[in-house]
Amino acid sequence: MKKEEKIDIEKETPLQEAEEMNSSQSEGNEESSALNDEQENPNEEADETEALKERIAELEDKNLRMMAEFDNYRRRTNKEKLELMATAGERIFTEMLPLVDDFERAVAVMDKTNDIDAVREGIHLIQQKFIAFLDKQDVHAIETEGVDFNTDEHEAVTTFAAGEDQKGKVIDCTQKGYKLGEKVIRFAKVVVGE
Repeated sequence: MKKEEKIDIEKETPLQEAEEMNSSQSEGNEESSALNDEQENPNEEADETEALKERIAELEDKNLRMMAEFDNYRRRTNKEKLELMATAGERIFTEMLPLVDDFERAVAVMDKTNDIDAVREGIHLIQQKFIAFLDKQDVHAIETEGVDFNTDEHEAVTTFAAGEDQKGKVIDCTQKGYKLGEKVIRFAKVVVGE
């Protein structure tokens, strides 16, 4: 039996050796492919790093340009606002000049005439013209007669004892209030019933 065992051992040995050689060759192939990958990776990594650096530089440049554009836009709009504020009143004053002319003519006529009715009529015409001018500018008087007291439009100067039906209502107006569109530009000074 010893001979048979020897034969079996001898038979197994070349197979084992062949398997070992195959496994060592495959390990060698894996190591060489790993080495090849490592040799290729530095180039790929360098290319990838370079591409990322270029992308970062591109984005930084784009960001800088956008910031500069926004800064220019902000400066331009601020300049336009300043110009608008400086010349905003020009149109209104230009439209008021005919009213000033009418007042000057009325004053000149008042000094030369004794006809008080003609002067009174002239003043009423100028007042109507001025109210029409205010309407054109969207400036309207705040309603006060018989309305409920409203703190958004009225300013109570004083209160006055009144009947139950006048309680919380405007009794008298001492100074008219005005709105420009929907915004109150001067509150109406009123007497309120209590």
